[in-house]
Formats: sequence, C-alpha cells, structure tokens
Amino acid sequence: MTAVRRGLQPLIPALRRFARALVRNSEGADDLVQDTIVRALRGEHLFQGGDLRTWLFTILLNLDRNRRRGLARKPFLAVIEDIDPPGDPAADGSGRDIERGLSLLPPEQREVLLLVTLEGLSYREAADAQGVPIGTVMSRLSRARTALRDYLDGELPPLREVGGSNTGRRA
Repeated sequence: MTAVRRGLQPLIPALRRFARALVRNSEGADDLVQDTIVRALRGEHLFQGGDLRTWLFTILLNLDRNRRRGLARKPFLAVIEDIDPPGDPAADGSGRDIERGLSLLPPEQREVLLLVTLEGLSYREAADAQGVPIGTVMSRLSRARTALRDYLDGELPPLREVGGSNTGRRA
C-alpha cells in the first residue's frame, strides 16, 4: 500500500471541513472532496513524499478554482439582497455572522484564512498549498482578518472597481 493510500483516509474529515467552508454547500463540498480523492489516487505516483495533507489541499484548491472559473463563464441570475437582510440575525443578535463575512472575502483571502485558522496549516504549508510565496499568504491573511473584523464590527465592505478604467480610484 502506498503512502497516499495509507494517509488518505484520516485526512478525509479535514478535506470535508475545508471544502464545506470554501463551497458553503455540503453537496458541492462532498463532490469536491470526492474529485480530490479520485485525482489523488490517480496521481499517487506523482506524490514525491513530504506533507500529504498539503498535497491534498493543493489538489482540492486547484479543483475549486477550476470549478469557480467554469461557473464564472455561465450566466448567473440571483436576487439582489441587502448586506444584512432583515429577519436573518446572527446568534448574538447583531445581524452579522461569520459565514456571511467569509462569503464577502475574495476567494484567495477566504482560502488562506480557512487553511490557517480552520485547518491549522502553517504559513509555509498554506503557501505551498496555494502555490504562492509565504509573504503573499501573510498579506492575504492580514487583509482577510481585517476585512472580517470590520464586517463583524458593522462596517460595510469596500467597493471593488469593476472594469478596466485603470485610474487608480476605487468605485
């Protein structure tokens, strides 16, 4: 039995937890974990030792990014809702919750925040999983924590510029 097959089963709960936090849909998360496992088993000959957990998170992140790219090409119709919809208060009565705050983060920031805080990966492991330098992880994590803290404190998220005006101004 290979190292991948021996180490895979104990890591499935962590993969599920991370996928559910990323996708925010248990059915989609389970599909993502299944695809990750299939990809890992098919490519187990490519695993060159090291941290199996980081390798699996890398596969999962790449599959999720591919999924998001595919969804971005499809038309999406949704009801526009307020930042804090009435009648949907958080448990503390503030009307804001962490899940909603996470959904407002850019995907790269949400990924690194979940890898480090939810899954307990080191900055180096998160950098390896995302395929970026460790400084990028530290920057993304700092911005994600600040944005989430601001959201939970009641500040509106900053507007992101749409389009390519290149004026350097924010919308």
